[in-house]
Amino acid sequence: MQHKPGRYHHGALAESLLDAVEELAERFGLEAVTLRGCAKLIGVAPSAAFKHYRDKRALFTAFATKALHAMAAQMEAAAATSAGPHPFLDVGLAYIAFGLQRRAMFQVMWRSELIDAHDPEYRRASLRLGALLAGGFADSLTDDDQHALSPQELLAWSSVHGLTALYVEGALGAGLDQAAKLAQARSALLALGPSFSGSELKPRT
Repeated sequence: MQHKPGRYHHGALAESLLDAVEELAERFGLEAVTLRGCAKLIGVAPSAAFKHYRDKRALFTAFATKALHAMAAQMEAAAATSAGPHPFLDVGLAYIAFGLQRRAMFQVMWRSELIDAHDPEYRRASLRLGALLAGGFADSLTDDDQHALSPQELLAWSSVHGLTALYVEGALGAGLDQAAKLAQARSALLALGPSFSGSELKPRT
């Protein structure tokens, strides 16, 4: 791994270090990420990196915070643009697609051994995503209580999260490209239709 000067703009070092976390984690795994390694990747001295993040835990906490916001934004966008009769399919697949596209972010979001779950910024990001899940899965499921997970919402979350984890960890979908994995996941979510709405979810025509 070589020094790569010029990888960040002046004043954006903190964000560049988070980009480096993702790059290193995607290539070598979360365990291989260090603050010094991130600094080296973008071509700055470790002392500059430590001015933004005091240690690896702080770095991962900021990365997890960014991940939660990015996941929430992807779900919100899917809910806003869904044109089908069952928008949960689009929102659920957006969740799964996020994990497939940004594996390191998906893997770190709730890793309590790596992050400070009490950090205020992390808590805000976690509450943002949690509100989407408890609020009818970004308003894509019928919901009577916007502040608590119903059995249907819990089933929805465990289903999409479990499928995503199986793909990300390699237990499911070996040899399939992303489009094929999403098609497979869509079929699984369609099968859950009666549990969500009392009637089978139909694919778009």
